[in-house]
Amino acid sequence: MRLLLALLIVFASAFPALAQANFETNARFAVLMDHESGTVIFQKDADARLEPASMTKLMTLAVVFNELRAGRITLDDQFFVSENAWRTGGAASGGSTMFAVLNSQIRVEDLIRSVIIQSGNDAAIVLAEGIAGTEGTFASMMNELARKLGLDGSHFTNATGLPDPDEYSTARDLANLGRYLIREFPEFYHYFSEPEMEWNGIKQANRNSLIEVGIGVDGLKTGHTEAAGYGAVISTAQGDRRLVAVVHGLGSMRERAEEGRKLLTWGTRAFERFEAYPDGTVVAYADVYGGATGNVGLVGKGEIALYLPRGSRDCLSASVNYVGPLLPPVAAGQQVAELRVFCNDQLVQSAPLYAAEDVPQGDLVRRATDALKQLALGWL
Repeated sequence: MRLLLALLIVFASAFPALAQANFETNARFAVLMDHESGTVIFQKDADARLEPASMTKLMTLAVVFNELRAGRITLDDQFFVSENAWRTGGAASGGSTMFAVLNSQIRVEDLIRSVIIQSGNDAAIVLAEGIAGTEGTFASMMNELARKLGLDGSHFTNATGLPDPDEYSTARDLANLGRYLIREFPEFYHYFSEPEMEWNGIKQANRNSLIEVGIGVDGLKTGHTEAAGYGAVISTAQGDRRLVAVVHGLGSMRERAEEGRKLLTWGTRAFERFEAYPDGTVVAYADVYGGATGNVGLVGKGEIALYLPRGSRDCLSASVNYVGPLLPPVAAGQQVAELRVFCNDQLVQSAPLYAAEDVPQGDLVRRATDALKQLALGWL
């Protein structure tokens, strides 16, 4: 069903805080996203800095999967278990481990499965050292990929998520990282839903307990430290869409599972889908000052489908917010705005908007004219 919304274009120096759709969670940090479009259905301190704990391993896996795709390593390659990996991430460390044997060699595929299922710190370090020589060099690769993916609220110093004050992320970044792994590496995604793994005679269950409760959860990763509490990046595919959620800062494994289940269930059942803007449809235009053209079209990345509270068709309004004035050059695909959808003044969904085309710098006359406009409006 096509839904037509009247749009108010809002030119702002910052995006203000707004009321959130009616849902409550005990999680200190939370976000719920539509996987395909990246639209945010719920958020709570989604951009606040947090300690990612073992959810860091999603970025470790992202680097590993990229190395596999590039052909620089294979699933059958064997990596050496160094004393550093054994001491820092092995059984003696007291953390999550695959119980790798010192000076042994382990296949890359088994290391990947351990990182996902057992949250093996030793496995993560072995992968890091096998790919980059040292964990520090591997962390640089993690940060390089994070910048490429636009995860600007994240910084990594190790492959495990073991506590470090210089390692941090946000709930929004972790959700987008989960979306990246699902979208870009479907050939590896089946590992995330494996219920258990045995290594060195020790069988361990998948730490993501939601994969076995019958609500369609098939990934991704849990995390916990004493300081950060319990968290998880989780995903489910039910009905006609996939959701990715993050909950973090909870007091126990049970509470983590319950708050994750509640958020996903609410997102799945409390909303109905509306086709708002097909792929490539210009939602609105943003002013560009000093550009070759005076404005740029704003589009979604693919179709923008809205998932709105059931029974809310008569209460809807929308706005497009952007920080301005936009100055050239503006690159096609650059995120420059946000679509916000409201029901009775409550924010029920947001979606990023991107420049539909390049806008290079304008000629001297255009730049001078727009500079005078900015001066008159007090922007210069």
